[in-house]
Amino acid sequence: MSDSKKKKKEDAVPETAQAPETEAVTEETAAEEETPAEETAPPEDEEKKALEAKLAEANDRLMRTLAEYDNFRKRSQKEKEALYTDVKAETIAKLLPVADNLERAAGAEGDLESYKKGVEMTLKQTLDVFASLGVECFGEKGDPFDPNLHNGVMHEENDELPENTVSDVFMKGYKLGDKVIRHATVKVAN
Repeated sequence: MSDSKKKKKEDAVPETAQAPETEAVTEETAAEEETPAEETAPPEDEEKKALEAKLAEANDRLMRTLAEYDNFRKRSQKEKEALYTDVKAETIAKLLPVADNLERAAGAEGDLESYKKGVEMTLKQTLDVFASLGVECFGEKGDPFDPNLHNGVMHEENDELPENTVSDVFMKGYKLGDKVIRHATVKVAN
């Protein structure tokens, strides 16, 4: 063999001769490398458990919020119904004296003049109750016609009144604030 071939073999032999030692060192290094790999695995499990705990907490908060909202909705509905009943009862209580006076007038004996006076007093009492509830009446003869407030059922030609003017009122209208309760039924001129 030539010298260069021998040298290559010698170089090759020591490498294989050192291979068991290198393998042992490599195994130790691999074991050391595996240890951190095993140690990083539990943090992943811990992270997973932490995320699952956060998810469970979020689900719990969501369920509690949904329950609170449902309770709020039911409570609000009950309060609304109670308020509606209270307002109706208050309104009826204010109208009861009017009904009492009408009953007395219907059962009273007397002349036509005193009967008419009693009806006028009862009408005034009714309008006072409406005023105390914030109800306004509208629809007077001579008012300008407004289709948002008036219900024009008749039309007449009248030279004495300007165009689109209420010439006669069949039923007065009533409103509460800006809400029209009943439109005034009127006759419109020109």
